[in-house]
Amino acid sequence: MKIKDTIEKVPGGLMVVPLLLGATLNTIDQLHIPVVMKALKFLGAPPTEAGFYEFLRIGGFSQQLFKDSALVLIALFLFCVGSQMNLKVGGLALKKGFLLTSSKYLTGLAVGIAFGFFFDPWHGILGLSSLAIIAGMTNSNSGMYAALTGQYGNRSDVGGLSILAINDGPFLTLLSLGILGTALPMIAFIAVLLPLGIGMLLGNLDPKMREFLKPGESLTIPFFAFALGAGMNLANFLNPAVLAGGLTLAVLTFVLTGGAGILVFKLFKEKSYIAPIAEASTAGNAAATPAAIAAAASVAVASGAMTPAEFEAIQNIVPIATAQISISTIATTLLCPLGVILMDRYQRKRGIDGTKEYIVDTKKNHKATLEKTVNS
Repeated sequence: MKIKDTIEKVPGGLMVVPLLLGATLNTIDQLHIPVVMKALKFLGAPPTEAGFYEFLRIGGFSQQLFKDSALVLIALFLFCVGSQMNLKVGGLALKKGFLLTSSKYLTGLAVGIAFGFFFDPWHGILGLSSLAIIAGMTNSNSGMYAALTGQYGNRSDVGGLSILAINDGPFLTLLSLGILGTALPMIAFIAVLLPLGIGMLLGNLDPKMREFLKPGESLTIPFFAFALGAGMNLANFLNPAVLAGGLTLAVLTFVLTGGAGILVFKLFKEKSYIAPIAEASTAGNAAATPAAIAAAASVAVASGAMTPAEFEAIQNIVPIATAQISISTIATTLLCPLGVILMDRYQRKRGIDGTKEYIVDTKKNHKATLEKTVNS
């Protein structure tokens, strides 16, 4: 059976499919079907605090992995992601990576700030929150970016991925919420981001450690996705307002972050705009960011830096934000390849080949082109 191939046919499938499966099982669990509960009781399953029997809460390794593991696995995921952040990047790749990362982040932050100014930052229009907007708009699908720039872009486009890895995970969203005035003490940042920092240190000190930890980037995703889904109700995805909010987030991400990237590339005299469009997506793993933010908030409320009411507000929007980000992931995974193909055709009609490097030769004062060597 080609289970993995089938899952990967779904945009963001490694994240979205397990998340939906977990949400489906949890939804069935919450219906408390008498036949199911009687069977679980007969098998000796422990009751919940409310006196119900749920197959996702049977205790032991099963509950620890499928129901309660989200935060631990997200921490492991961040550790592995950090190990892949290579600090040794070429000049052009460094430039493009910085331009794309900064333009995408600042655009997402600006939209989040504007949203919080004009609407309720926690429960705005279509159920969108500043948290969902910033998490969805500032995190990009690195795998899709690599695939699209590998086919339609040049070596420095692909090399920029080393800098773009900064937007993987909750770091930029945490930073944004701090800027927006959410009370998060320094220890909350450290507690959430320490695994990423240690992973980065190990990966840059020893290439073999980087190679060893690389599988963890993708291996952990379906497991923490299922656990996240196991804390959600399928009604979150079927809610028309949530669906509309997720699609709105997708359009904002594709149009605004892609447009900002193109504008910045134009200002810095880049001729090909393949990379900004390839970057204009929402990462599948961004769906884990709301849970990571809630973990940081729990540290803040324990230290007295955040009130219990503020913490409860964050906890309440986690399921909705997770669902909206997942919807945006699917939608942008469809939009970005289409956008890259259309941009490639547009550029070629004007004599610009996105697979070539266009470098300004200051000595001869003219632009030279270098053939792409990414796939050679």
